[in-house]
Amino acid sequence: MLLLAVLMPCGQRGQRLAAQTQTLMNKPYIDNRRFHWGFYLGMNMMESKFNNTGYTDPETGEQWYTEQDRWEPGFSVGVLGALRLNKYMELRFSPGINFGQKHLKFHEQTSGRDTTQNMRCNYLSLPLELKLAAPRTGNFRPYFLVGVAPQIKLNDAVGDPIRDKRFDCMLEIGMGCDIYLRYFKLIPELKFCLSVVDVLNSQRDDLEDNQLIKFTKSVDKMKAKMIVFSLYFE
Repeated sequence: MLLLAVLMPCGQRGQRLAAQTQTLMNKPYIDNRRFHWGFYLGMNMMESKFNNTGYTDPETGEQWYTEQDRWEPGFSVGVLGALRLNKYMELRFSPGINFGQKHLKFHEQTSGRDTTQNMRCNYLSLPLELKLAAPRTGNFRPYFLVGVAPQIKLNDAVGDPIRDKRFDCMLEIGMGCDIYLRYFKLIPELKFCLSVVDVLNSQRDDLEDNQLIKFTKSVDKMKAKMIVFSLYFE
């Protein structure tokens, strides 16, 4: 009996100490909202994959091939609207603008000569995504997302040898983590985007320089890719 009397207070003190060392839950009810809003800032890397035709210029015999020879960093900004479907799923709409560019190289097979084009790419993106989140652990909650993102090109470089279409549509897959801070929720996210349509503009009535047509004819298909790292604030 004496031993129990000694041990009971020690056990109670241990429980109180364990409770004090538990992580403080920031924003414990923020995920219970039906609708919630935010904004995001990010960086992107755009890439184009070309299907070269092996076209040979009938006058000069030159055979040109097109590729993107390096990555150029870009900037993304937009807003977020989300609808809570259940405890683990939400539907997100995150319209934004992706500012970027692609450095293209045209290589002539016989002579080894190169020429380049700097393609500026500014898109209005309208992603609709399904977010699948794990249970919250302390102040962290990882998630996975899939979605589709129609895109509208805002700039149009008339006269460039390679020109993409004004409309595109991308499939998205990504991952991130909700970080619950004291006053807001911070969400780092990495997303991979792949075009599902051919975005090469083959109707080139705007080309006045006949020397550029050989570059246009050297490609018959172009697919766009993009990697985006964003920070969301809710």
